Amino acid sequence: MTSPSTAPETAAASLRRDGLVQRVKTLLSGVGSREQMQRDALIAFLVRVASAALLYLSQIVLARWMGAFEFGIYVLVWTWVLVLGGISHLGLSMAMIRLLPNYHETKQFELLRGLLRGGRMVAFGVGTVIAALGAAGLYFFGSQLAAHTILPAYLALVCIPMFAVTDIQDGIGRGRGWMGAALLPPYVLRPLIVLVCMVAAHAYGLPMTAVTAAITAIVATWIAALVQTLLVQRRLAGELEAGPRQYDFRAWFKVSAPLLVIYICELLLQNADVIILSMHRTPTEIGMYFAAAKTMALVMFVHYAVGSAVAHKIAALHARGDRKQLRAFVKDAVNWTFWPSLAAAIAILALGKPLLWLFSPEFTSAYPVMFVLVLGFLVRASMGPAEFLLNMLGEQTMCA
Repeated sequence: MTSPSTAPETAAASLRRDGLVQRVKTLLSGVGSREQMQRDALIAFLVRVASAALLYLSQIVLARWMGAFEFGIYVLVWTWVLVLGGISHLGLSMAMIRLLPNYHETKQFELLRGLLRGGRMVAFGVGTVIAALGAAGLYFFGSQLAAHTILPAYLALVCIPMFAVTDIQDGIGRGRGWMGAALLPPYVLRPLIVLVCMVAAHAYGLPMTAVTAAITAIVATWIAALVQTLLVQRRLAGELEAGPRQYDFRAWFKVSAPLLVIYICELLLQNADVIILSMHRTPTEIGMYFAAAKTMALVMFVHYAVGSAVAHKIAALHARGDRKQLRAFVKDAVNWTFWPSLAAAIAILALGKPLLWLFSPEFTSAYPVMFVLVLGFLVRASMGPAEFLLNMLGEQTMCA
């Protein structure tokens, strides 16, 4: 029997529990703009965590089975896929996040339909041209490169067109707030397919070389892009009626050109180290450095998750002219970016050597570089999603 003195405490505890349950339900259902942003950030963060786990596991498996030398070759050619595929959409991936909410809010559905189709056509077409130019460059100037990189490089070029389409559809999904359709195929399905294919290749006794890894990357990139296309199209069919399209490439490229400059800078920040090292160091050293750099880069998943969640909402609030809510929105985003990033950085540094040891004991010699990289990551996190804010407000030139 409950005593009179404990009854109010029990009632209060029940109210607190019911309130917590209701807040969780509100967050998961996305009722209200703030709750929806938190839900989207949570989905983006969980997807990137799952992606990080899969990428890390696949990189460990590849490094163990391939050895540091072959792993370093694969790292180098895949880095070029990231760079060339990343510029093939000409900045339209980020432009999607700004323009789609704007067209939707202002009911410019003809332009909306045109952008959805035209953006993907541009990405695939430019990606194909870049891949062809890369193949021609390898044919005419391949003698100046190390022989062991030529065939993996040719194979990697096949990934570029669909890699670019994936980036565009990432922008479409984030522009409409469809985090699952936007992020799951490139960040979870693609590395999962690479891992499964490499495990199958190892089981069948195929050589664990950069060539084998590049072939698995082709399979993974194309399948992930096709699955993403189906998911995005299904969401579009349920939201946007069929109708005429209007193509305003001049206006789109006016928005995307500064964004492309920003994106190229991002790609250089993320990948120039590997490209520069390839000119001066062996594939073995490149593989070891890559393991350390990507381990520390896990900190940036928080920044990406919050930015992915807030970008389309910033664009929508700006289109409505709601400055008060926009300021509060951005203030929350800064806090959600920095403090989790700091906690993640401390945890990763504490576990740095054991994590590098998973690749191979020799990889632990790259541990000191993690202390250099973490400084830059934390400075960036302290500013929150500043570049997303400027881009969504139409200040992409200032941001560039």
